[in-house]
Amino acid sequence: MDLFRTKSIEQSIKDSDEKGRGLKRSLTTWDLMVMGVAVAVGAGIFSVGAQAAAFNAGPAVTISFVLAAITCALAIMCYAEFATALPVAGSAYVFTYATMGELIAWIIGWNLILELLMAAAVIAKFWGVYLSDLFRALDLDIPAEVSLLGVDLAWGPLLIVAVFTAVLIWGTKLSARVNSVFTVIKIGIVLFVIVVGFFYVDPANYSPFVPASEPATDGGAGWAEQPFLSFLSGATPAAFGFTGIISGAALVFFAFIGFDVVATSAEEVKDPSRTLPRGIFAGLAVVSVLYILVTLVVTGMVPYTELGASGAPSLATAFQLVGADWAAGVISVGSLIGLTTVIMVLLMGLARVVFALSRDGLLPRTLSRTSDRHGTPARTQLLCGLVVALLAGFTQVEVLAEMINIGTLSAFITVSLGIIVLRHKRPDLTPAFRVPFGKVIPIASALLCLYLMFNLATITWLFFAGWLALGFTVYFAYGNRHSRLGARQRADADTSAPG
Repeated sequence: MDLFRTKSIEQSIKDSDEKGRGLKRSLTTWDLMVMGVAVAVGAGIFSVGAQAAAFNAGPAVTISFVLAAITCALAIMCYAEFATALPVAGSAYVFTYATMGELIAWIIGWNLILELLMAAAVIAKFWGVYLSDLFRALDLDIPAEVSLLGVDLAWGPLLIVAVFTAVLIWGTKLSARVNSVFTVIKIGIVLFVIVVGFFYVDPANYSPFVPASEPATDGGAGWAEQPFLSFLSGATPAAFGFTGIISGAALVFFAFIGFDVVATSAEEVKDPSRTLPRGIFAGLAVVSVLYILVTLVVTGMVPYTELGASGAPSLATAFQLVGADWAAGVISVGSLIGLTTVIMVLLMGLARVVFALSRDGLLPRTLSRTSDRHGTPARTQLLCGLVVALLAGFTQVEVLAEMINIGTLSAFITVSLGIIVLRHKRPDLTPAFRVPFGKVIPIASALLCLYLMFNLATITWLFFAGWLALGFTVYFAYGNRHSRLGARQRADADTSAPG
C-alpha cells in the first residue's frame, strides 16, 4: 500500500480534460479580484478591527493588520506559483497530491472541506442574525425562526444558501456577475462609512499608539479557551505592547482567510498563467487597504479603552459613542450585503474541492460529473448547499467557528512547504509566477502560519484532532481502495509482471 504516491502535474491536467468531468474556463482577472474581495470583506470588516484594538493592540492594531496582510501575502505567493504550474480545480489538495503524496493530499482536502463547510454554515447563520437585526431596525415583526415538526428552524440561512446554490448551479460566469454587483455595492458602503468616520477622528485618540503591556483580561480562562501555545508553555496571556500587536495579528489574520478559495477556481480561469496571480494579488491589496482604513477610523474616533468598555465593540460602536447613531443602520445593511457574497464564494469553493477529490476517486466519482448545459458540478453543488443549509438552519454551528481558521492554516503550511518540494522534484517547470528569494519566503510563510495555529484555542485543536481521525477513517475505508491513481499503479504492475 503506497500511501505517499504522487500524481504528476501532467496527469492532473489530463484528468481535467476528461469528458463530462471538466469545468469551463470563463473567469477573468476582474472576476478573481472581486472573488477575493468578496470572500474577505464580510461583516468582519465592521467588527474585527475594533475588537483587536479594544482588547489586544490599541491604535497599533493597524500594525497588526499590516503583519497579517504580509503573512497572508507570503502564503498567497506560494498558491500563485502552484496555480500557474497546475491550473486545475482543488487548490491546496491538488498541489499537495503533486508533491507530498496521496495521504497528505487527502488530509489537506479533508481540511479544506472543514474550512469551507464550517465557514459557509457559520456565515449563513450570521446572515440570518443580521437579517433579523435589519427587520427590527425597520420595525418589521418577522420571526427569525419557525417551528417545523417541533424543531426550531432558522429560515434566513436556508433562504440565502438555497438562492446562491441555484445561482452557482446555473453557471460560474453568472455567479461571478452577481458577485461583482454585490461586491461593488458593499465596497461603496465601506468607503462611505470610512469617509464619514474620518470627520469624527481626533488625533489625540492615537496616543499612546502602542499601549503598555498588561495581563490579558481573560488570562484566567479555562484551559480549553486558552491559546494552545499558552496551554503548552504555561505562560499567562498578555494584552497590548509588542505581544498585543502579535496577538492582534493572530486575530485579524482571519479577516484575510478565503484567498485560498480563489485558487480552487483555477480550472475555470481564462489564461491562468496571467490571470491567477494578477487577480489574487489585486484582491489582497484592495482588502488590506480597506481593513487598514477602517481600523484608522475606529481607533481615531474614540479611545480604544472606551471601545473595550462596550464589551463587544464594532465600527457601529464608535459611531454611537460620537453620537452618529444613524451609522448603525448603514453598517447593518453593509454587513448583510458583505456576508451575502462571502457565502456564495465559499459554497463555490466547497463544491470545487469535493469535485476534485471525487474526480480522483477519493470520494464517490459520481460527484465529479458536470452539467452538459451549464458546465458546473451541479450534483455536487446541490449536495454541498444542502449540507450547509442543514447545519446553518438546524444547529448551533457558530460554536465551531475557529475550526475554519485551523483548517485554513494547515493548508497554508502545506502549500508553502510544497513549493520547496515541487522545485526539487520538478526543476524543469517554469510557472508564469515564481515566489522570489528561493526557499526564504515559503519557509517564513510556513513558520508564521504555524505560529498563528498555536495561538488558536486548545479546544479547537482537540476538535481538529477528532476531524483528522474521521478523515483517516474515511480514507482507509474508501479513498485508498477507490483511488484512480492507485488503480493505475496496480494495472501497470500487473502489466509489467512476468508471465
